[in-house]
Amino acid sequence: MATDAQQACFEAGIKFGSLYHQFAGTPVSPSSTRSMEAAMAEAIENQPHCEAVTVDIHDDRVADAIDHENGYTELTGSLMDVEMRIAYEGVTVHTRMAMEDGYPLMELVDVVETADPDR
Repeated sequence: MATDAQQACFEAGIKFGSLYHQFAGTPVSPSSTRSMEAAMAEAIENQPHCEAVTVDIHDDRVADAIDHENGYTELTGSLMDVEMRIAYEGVTVHTRMAMEDGYPLMELVDVVETADPDR
């Protein structure tokens, strides 16, 4: 069986997979970025063990990606940064997705085991 820390990391991976693949390709414009951020964060926060999600869609990157007269582009990882906090059985996992060398890299920032008085 997986340790609590391993399970917490697995849960974080599930949340990132869901966030990225559920919303990639969604039409987005500079005027809709705030509502898209809120919708993404709220959707992922519904999942078990998810304590917090922050989605930052960069208006300047969205504007630069628009290459036609219709005023929108498709959401991709290159347009946003994401942070998540997942808690599972006394373990808190902090994660982020940010551009690194032209790629939206998802990574563990830290894994913190806290004292659990019920154990």
